[in-house]
Amino acid sequence: MAAAPAEGIAEADRGGGTNGSLEFRLLGPVSVSRAGEAVPLPGTKIHTVLAVLLLARGTLVADGRLSAALWGDTPPPTSNSQIYTYVSRLRKVLGQPVQISRKGPGYVLDVHDAEVDLFSFERLDRMGRRALKENRYEEAGRLLGSALGCWSGHALDNVTEHLLQSERPRLEFLRAEALERRIQADLALGRHRSLVPELLSLVARFPMEENLRAHLITALHRSDRQAEAVQVYGEGRRILDEQLGVVPGQQLSRAYLRILRGEGGSSTAQRRPLVVLPVRDGAVTGRTTEAARLRSLLLRRPAGPAARLRAALVTGMPGSGKTALAAEVAYSCARAFPDGVVHADLQDAEGAARPPADVVAELLSALGETGQGPGRDLNDLVRRYRSRTASSRLLVVLDDASSDAQLTPLLPAGTDTALLVTSRRRLVTVPATSTVSLEPLADEDAVALLAETVGAERIRAELPAARDLVRYCAGLPLAVRIAGTRLAARPHWPVARLAAQLADPRTRLAALSYGDLELARSLNRALSRLSPATAAVLPWLAAVGGGPFTARLAGEVIGLAEPEDALEELVDACLLTSEPGGPALGEDRYRFHPLVLLHAAALPRKELPR
Repeated sequence: MAAAPAEGIAEADRGGGTNGSLEFRLLGPVSVSRAGEAVPLPGTKIHTVLAVLLLARGTLVADGRLSAALWGDTPPPTSNSQIYTYVSRLRKVLGQPVQISRKGPGYVLDVHDAEVDLFSFERLDRMGRRALKENRYEEAGRLLGSALGCWSGHALDNVTEHLLQSERPRLEFLRAEALERRIQADLALGRHRSLVPELLSLVARFPMEENLRAHLITALHRSDRQAEAVQVYGEGRRILDEQLGVVPGQQLSRAYLRILRGEGGSSTAQRRPLVVLPVRDGAVTGRTTEAARLRSLLLRRPAGPAARLRAALVTGMPGSGKTALAAEVAYSCARAFPDGVVHADLQDAEGAARPPADVVAELLSALGETGQGPGRDLNDLVRRYRSRTASSRLLVVLDDASSDAQLTPLLPAGTDTALLVTSRRRLVTVPATSTVSLEPLADEDAVALLAETVGAERIRAELPAARDLVRYCAGLPLAVRIAGTRLAARPHWPVARLAAQLADPRTRLAALSYGDLELARSLNRALSRLSPATAAVLPWLAAVGGGPFTARLAGEVIGLAEPEDALEELVDACLLTSEPGGPALGEDRYRFHPLVLLHAAALPRKELPR
């Protein structure tokens, strides 16, 4: 059951590999490409061996398993030597950095950071399931549509019948479930009319799939096509009786009963405010105090005639976990806001600030307001938004605000609604007393965060190496998560192996990249918001070192008479920290985060403005 990826999906959502060279495909004909060019694989047997090794996900594949996939129950006398030949050919064709190692009675395939479409599909499907369960329908539809876009045909289309019979049903079942979940998300978003053609085609192809037929009945009913919906139910009842001798199940029966009772049609369907929040990636480690402070700010009911909007701001350097903390706090506070929790990203996929009119229209749409297409007047949208929020008990979460000018039109009205904002800079719109700044994690908290991703037993077994690893990450949660994700994807790697890669400052930033997580990209997005003059100063400033240093010292090192404006802009962007110099020094002191310093030192140097 194929489906095109949701419109507007960024290429990064497909979960592309980081090495930019090798891509393995299992969800369609088994194939390999290098830098977009197909790698020739001769014969069905070679495709089968590659598929079995990939499906093992870096674990040992015994010779007997390969033999069963190649020849079933009747292997030839020379099966072991033939398997050896196939593996040797694969090694030669795939080359570096792929490794196929002989271990005991079998083989292990290590594809390093290459893309495997099945793994990308499973990751996106898992994230989409979670979003759907938490009623984040827009995000669920986007993720599940992208997961389905990983497919390019029927799974394992060019392997032996033995492997096909054992593996394809499972993979096609996962595909069908992902498609059904994506349809559920679209129905929850009110996209019933656009779903009807797709569902008609799917029901025609899979006439005994009751859930798909129930979704079609629902979509037709909501589109005021009740007669057709009744007909679809009647056809399904007849087919089930004739082909299987059974009556319709609960989901199909409920969809039919809703028609008879007049429930859920276009005139009666009520759209709930969406609980739209970023993906919840486990517990937020090391932020207990900050989370408690944010909950206190959001749940404290204002009183008196001077009562103001409840607002809280989370600031911190790129990768400090602002979005994750805000999402965790929003989930924990959701029950206190019976009219819902709505969320909007204030930056586009390229890191540019989104126009406030687009964001307000998105929020109104999430709250059930119709007719909020692009091109609407901002003043009119703001009036409708504040009217809608004035008497509501909502939590509005705005992620990655770039300025007060962007944030001001997005402020909700009323004291029963609360606002939670994340930003890389302090904003005067939110009082300083309501601002929570995220500092780097302590080493023990960083180790605990690593253990959440990698597994506590694995970390305990190599605790000294784990401590070295998190020190190289300098307490930055994004860096720790990337390192943990790399280790989780390579269960046979010792922790010390990755720690050794991070130990070298020259390769540290490159090693802090996996899948769609990349520290350098996060830092570059922050740099893109700097003024051109300050952006030009940053690479030169790396020569000052980590600090602490004064503005006077910075000016002497980089040859700039008045560097204060650039330094303060970098502080505002959370790319530098500042602290009072004390009476003896008489000047503020500045300090680089170690990973920001490495990134700045790697940037090209342009001529400084004088």
